[in-house]
Amino acid sequence: MNCCDLTPAHVRAIAPYLPGKPISELARELGLAEADIVKLASNENPLGPSPLALAAAQDALYDMALYPDGAGFALKAKLAGKCGVAANQIVLGNGSNDVLDMAARAFLAPGTSSVFAQHAFAVYPIATQTAGAQGLAVAAKNYGHDLAAMGAAIRADTRVLWIANPNNPTGTFLPWAEVEAFLETVPPQVLVVLDEAYGEYLPAAERCDTAAWLARFPNLLIVRTFSKAYGLAGLRVGYGLGNAAVIDLLNRVRHPFNVNAPALAAAEAALDDADFLARSYALNAAGMAQLAAGLSALGVEGVPSRGNFLLARVGDAACINTELLKRGVIVRPVANYGLPEFLRVSVGLAGQNARFLDALKACL
Repeated sequence: MNCCDLTPAHVRAIAPYLPGKPISELARELGLAEADIVKLASNENPLGPSPLALAAAQDALYDMALYPDGAGFALKAKLAGKCGVAANQIVLGNGSNDVLDMAARAFLAPGTSSVFAQHAFAVYPIATQTAGAQGLAVAAKNYGHDLAAMGAAIRADTRVLWIANPNNPTGTFLPWAEVEAFLETVPPQVLVVLDEAYGEYLPAAERCDTAAWLARFPNLLIVRTFSKAYGLAGLRVGYGLGNAAVIDLLNRVRHPFNVNAPALAAAEAALDDADFLARSYALNAAGMAQLAAGLSALGVEGVPSRGNFLLARVGDAACINTELLKRGVIVRPVANYGLPEFLRVSVGLAGQNARFLDALKACL
């Protein structure tokens, strides 16, 4: 008997989150030059960060001996103006994953449950299990959320329901009118976590001011990130919008100084760089079209996506992934999402997308 044997069984049973393989790791494993490796595995912005964000982060380094503003006053003020909410309706996180984990720790406990869709983001079941609660996975509908079935899965002990829109890793999208109608049916004691990590990649006609719903749905928590379209994945900063009472509970479990000073400064500056965000959107739209056309030419099924990635059905995905790695191309196997025939490929620069398609052709 040792200390690890005595940890809670629900903790020992957790399957850890598997991140995308870093370029440096593949270079070490196969003896490849890092410059010759293309990474399209983690849905990162191939443009990098906004120049305004980069400059702000660099300036913040001069004060690295000081703790950051634990309340994130300046960033919250800017977000409040952008989102049309009060500052006390915003919580900041060390990436949006941190906010998701706060929601689980604040609202879930042993004897409770949460509902999420099959093929939805792996953090939802992990956060649920970490809190000692039971996860209720609902069968997917066309690789996405079946809201009617998710509503039917709610039990008396359900405290959280997770929706990703667009969904990761499948890229599926629910029209906002359907989501809004669904919220009307969710019992008020169930917190609905609406994960909008990829919302900036939606075309204008498919966007929605979901923050305006908060006045009508006090059990709604909207989670967003600066990691994707804003290009700040390495700094880890995200945020949640909700009813002031919900945000108060999240702040009670939030770790002190959970967002570092360069991240706060970069996120604040990134909100001012509309041109960069527009460039990121345009690059992604063009890259998505390039990948979809390339997969079609190879006879490979691609799942239509509203994110900055898409699923490619390649058959023996584990084998194909190994062959791609040998050619210096990193994508994301998604067998752990119940999709063993698929690889998820992030949209890159035009040359990177072409490199992936050429390598995939050689592997098939």
